[in-house]
Amino acid sequence: MHKVFISYHHKNDQWAKDALTKANEKFHLFYDNSVDLGDIDDVLPSQSVRRIIRDEYLRDSTVTILLVGTETKKRKHVDWELYSSMYDGAVNRKSGIVVVQLPSINPQNVLAANGQEEQNIYPGMKWSPFVDNRDEFEISYPFLPDRIIDNLGKTDCRISITKWNVIWSNLYNLVKLIDWAYDSRLSNQYDLSRPMMEYNRK
Repeated sequence: MHKVFISYHHKNDQWAKDALTKANEKFHLFYDNSVDLGDIDDVLPSQSVRRIIRDEYLRDSTVTILLVGTETKKRKHVDWELYSSMYDGAVNRKSGIVVVQLPSINPQNVLAANGQEEQNIYPGMKWSPFVDNRDEFEISYPFLPDRIIDNLGKTDCRISITKWNVIWSNLYNLVKLIDWAYDSRLSNQYDLSRPMMEYNRK
């Protein structure tokens, strides 16, 4: 099992985090290193929150699962968590990333970043030609955070994008995605040029 950090919008999408937590308690899918409601005081300065996320929660994790709902891309804490997951520091190394699109956004597309996904998770699916420019990624995945979009289509970076029903109908699909994200984490060359968000977006 791998140490996993789950990034999500706490107000809207706590149900999905809770569902994964309960499933994990029953089936032992991963070690959960994520932040729960109330773990970090919201009145702390931004730099303190960033440090706590990076040094206390992400330090030992090796894979980040991003749960994407309708407001996820607007949340500064999600952006900080993604940045810290991608940053390769002396103490906390960079993590692999799995994106799970929630039913609230009615996702239409998935992205199989690792060679084994198409046969093992999506057998029989007919694949459209690969998207290779930012405009098309933004159209295909309108609710994904900008920092994820920045890293899609890069030949030296693998980020898988799936749907909630794909992992919930078979939890071992999630285990496989975590395994593959773990395997590619250190070779991923993430684009971190985007400044971290200072405020939540409207």
